[in-house]
Amino acid sequence: MRLRHTVHLRLTAATLAALLLAAAVPLSSIAQQSIGALSNQLDSTRASAQSLSASISGLNAVIARLDGQISLVQSREATVSSELAADRTVLAGVQASLVREKRWLGVLRGRLARARLVLSRQLVSSYEGDKPDLVRVVLDANGFTDLLEKIDFLHRAEQQQQSIITLTRVAKSEADTAALRLAKLQDKDRRITQATAVQAAALAGMNALLQSKQAAVGQARAAQQTALAAARARGAELQGAISRLQAQAAAQAAAQAAAAQRAAAQFTPPAALGPSGGWAIPYAIVLCESGGQNLPPNSAGASGYYQIIPSTWSGFGGTGPAAYLAGKAEQDAVASRIWNGGAGASNWVCAGIVGIH
Repeated sequence: MRLRHTVHLRLTAATLAALLLAAAVPLSSIAQQSIGALSNQLDSTRASAQSLSASISGLNAVIARLDGQISLVQSREATVSSELAADRTVLAGVQASLVREKRWLGVLRGRLARARLVLSRQLVSSYEGDKPDLVRVVLDANGFTDLLEKIDFLHRAEQQQQSIITLTRVAKSEADTAALRLAKLQDKDRRITQATAVQAAALAGMNALLQSKQAAVGQARAAQQTALAAARARGAELQGAISRLQAQAAAQAAAQAAAAQRAAAQFTPPAALGPSGGWAIPYAIVLCESGGQNLPPNSAGASGYYQIIPSTWSGFGGTGPAAYLAGKAEQDAVASRIWNGGAGASNWVCAGIVGIH
């Protein structure tokens, strides 16, 4: 009997603690509601952060493509710069050749002018003077030696005249050739300059456009990175607030459980309703079912000291609509008939809980 009494006290303490914890639920529900609201905000913030991360990844891909395009353009610019340097070297050579050709053209034109002047004078002299006659030269010769000298003079004069004519023709031909070569050099100079300038301008424009686009995308990425950092910071704040509320709720629950345990330890059943209080069924079942109290109907309709449902109450001779409305003596009598010396123990769920079958 001493051992059974100890079991009864422990069961009573557990029942009381459960009742106290159930009564404390409304206090913790406020914290739970706050945690739920913060959790919703945290989920929204994390979703926003994920969206920003995906957007930043897309911008990174765009910037990577732009970097590739800029590298390609810069590589092309380097090639064109190299070609431009080579063109400038060629152009410098062309310009040097152009200067030489201009000088040589001046020399040739000077020669041509002098040759034309000599030829003109020869023609005028030949036109104004009589043409030498071989018979007259022979007759006017003062001896054979003088005749040979005059014939040689006439021959050299004729050769000189032919030489002047040939020189004039060559000078004119060379001057014409030099002028044509000079025109070609000038045309080449112009084409190199124009082609290089057009290509350089096109590449510079393309590079400027890509740089501008890259700067715009970079600014957008920086803005989204700032927003992402803010979202992550907000998420950390929300997580911290949730952790603090959870810690507070856990501390409150622990305090309530401790209070319930202390109250249960201090609980003493009323003497009139204790183990020797004249119950119709074992006291352990009574404590489990009602705690020794005449309770109103629960959700299943069970009521009274023995938690009897209306159909069982009326079936075993109880008066009135419910057990709790009758006195204890009548409830004892009905419970005794239901118990039937232990054969009806299965009518109480608590019988199995406390180990009575």
